[in-house]
Amino acid sequence: MDPRQRPRLIEIIQNLRERITEARGNGWLGEVEGLQVSFDAAMAKLNSLKWAPTDGRPQLVDLGIPVFTGSAPPPQSEH
Repeated sequence: MDPRQRPRLIEIIQNLRERITEARGNGWLGEVEGLQVSFDAAMAKLNSLKWAPTDGRPQLVDLGIPVFTGSAPPPQSEH
């Protein structure tokens, strides 16, 4: 995510908080659940911006360590 979009993301998060409060007040439990999912995703994006470089470089992504299982056949040597 572009760090320049941070103010807009904060605006979205504030709006989601207000909508969750309204939905709770009206007893719209399904709406609360859906809004909470959106809120959690927006917060995760906001938290990821803390680690984003601010000089325009692309952000590195940790892909983890590959795990190999015994289900693949062993490689065959070419003689």
